[in-house]
Amino acid sequence: MAYETILVEKDGPVAVLTINRPDKLNALNQTVLAELLGALSEAACDDGVGAIVLTGAGAKAFVAGADIGAMAKMTTAEGRAFADLGHGLGDAIANCPKPVIAAVNGFALGGGTELAIACDVIYAAEHAKFGQPEVKLGVIPGFGGTQRLARLVGLQKAKELVFTGDTIDAAEALRIGLACAVFPAAALLDKAKDLARRMAAAGPLAVGQAKRAMNHGYDLTLSSALELEKQAFAMLFGTADQKEGMSAFLEKRKPAFQGK
Repeated sequence: MAYETILVEKDGPVAVLTINRPDKLNALNQTVLAELLGALSEAACDDGVGAIVLTGAGAKAFVAGADIGAMAKMTTAEGRAFADLGHGLGDAIANCPKPVIAAVNGFALGGGTELAIACDVIYAAEHAKFGQPEVKLGVIPGFGGTQRLARLVGLQKAKELVFTGDTIDAAEALRIGLACAVFPAAALLDKAKDLARRMAAAGPLAVGQAKRAMNHGYDLTLSSALELEKQAFAMLFGTADQKEGMSAFLEKRKPAFQGK
């Protein structure tokens, strides 16, 4: 499909989705959210794609936030609809059976941080900035920030960031566990794609089930989460990929996974 605000590139088994509004610092509006959801769904359904990288166009911003000009005029009902759209995208990223890596190439504020923390791994450029400044605008994070951020960096640190609206740099994001790794800007996309290729080389059904078990198990009791793991582990023994993976290991060759 052709999109107005999203660029889609395939590099072998890696799909790179780029939010393409550099003149607006890639700010999120209804069109961006809907088109990104469509591009993500397209990549998730493509058997040739094993992992997805999400980034922003230009050198300044990943996503500098939501489009404040559009938000300023919203009614309560429109605000709820906007939140529903943002949550729908975050849930689609979290529930995507393929790994989604955020390559944060600049400002990731408000909805930008929320989009990144819905992804499985965050790689950041050295000049990247993160923050949830919504309280400075009289609202709160509305695309999952009050919940996903706490699960990533801990409740107390998340409260500090959300209640103040402070911005942090990439080094601090790495220190608190918000970012997984930090790289020079020129190397960021290549590093994210390298990670995506390593993930895509693994058994796709296994990676999908590992993501599902880890994401869903996180909010369960330990005993329930371990039961979820056992179910996923056992189910994979009924797949052709399990037979291929173990046969390839015993035969000292690379596996040829089919996602079946």
